[in-house]
This record gives sequence, C-alpha cells and structure tokens, in this order.
Amino acid sequence: MYQKHFGLLRKPFDLSPDVNAFFPSKMHKQVLAGLRQDVADDISLLLLTGGEGSGKTALLNVLTASLEIPGQLCVIPDSALENTDFFAYLGAQFGLLFNGNKAKFLVLFANLLEECREDGRKILLIIDEAHILSIGLLEELRLLANLATEVKSVLTIFLVGQPELLGRLTQEQLFLLNQRIAVRYHLGNLTREECRQYILFRLNQAGAGSDEVFSRNAEELIYEATGGNPRQINLLCDNALLAAYLQGVPGIDEELVRECIDRMHIRGDDSFLFLPPDTTVMRRGLVWTVLVVLLLEGAGMAFAYQKGWLVPVCQYLMRSIKLG
Repeated sequence: MYQKHFGLLRKPFDLSPDVNAFFPSKMHKQVLAGLRQDVADDISLLLLTGGEGSGKTALLNVLTASLEIPGQLCVIPDSALENTDFFAYLGAQFGLLFNGNKAKFLVLFANLLEECREDGRKILLIIDEAHILSIGLLEELRLLANLATEVKSVLTIFLVGQPELLGRLTQEQLFLLNQRIAVRYHLGNLTREECRQYILFRLNQAGAGSDEVFSRNAEELIYEATGGNPRQINLLCDNALLAAYLQGVPGIDEELVRECIDRMHIRGDDSFLFLPPDTTVMRRGLVWTVLVVLLLEGAGMAFAYQKGWLVPVCQYLMRSIKLG
C-alpha cells in the first residue's frame, strides 16, 4: 500500500525470514561463521538460543543456503510432536518407512547415514522451538546424535529455541543431553547503531532512494521502544511507514513513531513495545505539579494564620533565632 508513496519495490520490513534481507550484524556474522565451521567439522549436536524475533530462523536459512557441502535438510517446525509423530515426519522427509517400529526405523536411518558418508553428503536436522520439546523427544534426539557418531558424523542436529531452553537442559533427566551438546551460541539484540544501520539496510534492499525516510530522532526512539529486537523493529517500522502514507507525509519523525507505539498498545495487541517517556511533557507536568502544590500550601498557610494556629509556631521560631 505504501510502497509507491516511498518509491519502494517491496515492503522493506516484511516478517518472513528472507535470505536476501538478512542483516549481517557483528554478532550474527560471528555466529554464522561459527556454525559453518561446526558443520564442516562434523559437530553432531549444536545449540542456538535467542529471544523471539532475534533472527535465529533467518540466520539458519542463510547458513543452509550458503553451505557448499552437498546434503539433505530437514526442519522440524512443530516441536509439540509426540515421539512417534516425530519419527514418522523424519521418515517422510528422508524417504524412510516408519511403521511404528522405532528399532527398524533406526536401522534404516543408520543405513542412510552410511550412504551419506560414502557419498560425502551431510544431513542437517534443525529442530525449531526446541524449548517446548518434551523430555522424551529431547532424549530421542540425543540417541540420534549418538547413532551418528557411530558412523562418521554426517548428521548435525541444531537445537534452536528461546533462552529458557538453557534452563530446561539443567534438569536431571537431560543431564546426558546437556553434556552431549558440543557448541552453544546465543543471539542477542542489535546495538543502537546496528538498529539504525538495520533500518537503512532494509530500506535500501527494498529500493529506497533516500536514507532520510526516518529521522535520526525517530530511529533513536525505535531503538528505545524495541530494545534492538529485529522482529519488533520490523513491526514498528512497517506501522510507521503505513501511518506516514495515510497522513500523506514524506518522512517519519519522532512524533509519528510515538503515535504508532501508542496505537499499537491501544489496539489491544500482545504488545512488546516500551514507550520511552516524552521528557518535554514530563518537565511541563512537573512544573504544573509544583505550582499546584505551592498554591495549595499557600492557601493552607493563609487559612491557618487567620485561625491563629500558626502563632505558637512563630513564637517558637523567634525564640530560637534569639537564642542562636
């Protein structure tokens, strides 16, 4: 809707994890380089954590698209699967029959690993939302990783989830799995400067001819409101672009961003945004508060003086001054 208004080829802040829209922050580049090396080194079990919207899926998409090693990819998007459903899904992805007999399936899977070893292929198994996996299914993944090491490790399992996964792994039932995880990575949010660069990067990728769509103050407020979380930045910026189009303004300033944040709260959404206070309004409110308090106190003092309630106090103060 607003693309023509801003001269854009497409929506710059789309939420889909597009490989071409991946922003290589310092942290994301480091994690990506580490994961590439881990796959090349035949690490069988990896852990990647990060808050919701931190860019885990986008990073893994870039990883799998950039690997030069031939292989097969299997992504498990639904972590609420029962054990039997998991093996059925895994079998369907790799062309293996699962008739409910896990032992027979593991034989078939071991044969597949051996074929991959002989052909120089890799198998990447990505488990998304791993923080909600059942303990039983997490244990099955450990056994798969053990099976892979019996053949030369052509299987790399990625456990991908939110930070609470780290806490789950400390449970006694998952002690062996926790020990088995060789490498761990965590994705945090963007820094203040990276947030600004991210906004410009996404706009340029969408064909923006100017770096002044968002004012500098607007970019600062976007960072303060989102904490540098990429998904939250996308949501807020997309709302701001739409609001600017509807209002017919050529750019986005701090006031418009504040309006968007306020509207996103009012709408009743499960809002993530924290609205930093407008210091001008705060100062103005503080001045009026002080004036009102002083007026009330002055009125009270006058009333007390008329009633004679302050005479003892004044006499006491005068005596204290003389004694001093």
